[in-house]
Amino acid sequence: MDERLKVYEEKMTKSYDAMIREFTAIRAGRANPHVLDKLKVDYYGTPTPIQQVGNISVPEPRMLQIQPWEKSLIKAIEKAIMTSDLGITPSNDGTVIRLVFPELTEERRKDLVKDIKKKGEAAKVAIRNIRRDANEVFKKQNKANEISEDDMKDLETKTQKMTDKYIADIDKAVDEKSKEIMTV
Repeated sequence: MDERLKVYEEKMTKSYDAMIREFTAIRAGRANPHVLDKLKVDYYGTPTPIQQVGNISVPEPRMLQIQPWEKSLIKAIEKAIMTSDLGITPSNDGTVIRLVFPELTEERRKDLVKDIKKKGEAAKVAIRNIRRDANEVFKKQNKANEISEDDMKDLETKTQKMTDKYIADIDKAVDEKSKEIMTV
């Protein structure tokens, strides 16, 4: 691959990966430990990810179990879950915290699919912005006689192909996640 395109390919990859990470945090009625990725617990005055203060397991398809390494953290973990946008009420028995994921309603599934499509569209916009930035750089280089007219056209064509590939990947990921959400 052309060195001049590598920078833009990396940016497009990062945009795509960021969207995929956001998709893993969307719950589909099944217990997925990644829904806790963004949650932080106050651990001796330091905001710490839940994964670093306890063991997270999936004992049943619709249940997460968090076993803190220190019993004193149970209240802090519960508080972090309650103040988050998860919409799940934790229950504890003094040693472990259980999160039971309710079955999603049809309406909630449709809302989640809309959210997924919005995130997909935002990722596409980011990819197109990267393409625009690349093309502007190539035009400036052409004006400054750093690259020829043919090189500029070639780079723009390759950038467009790269853009098309990433947009197709985004569409595929959005479709897969939407199907996963709508499957009861």
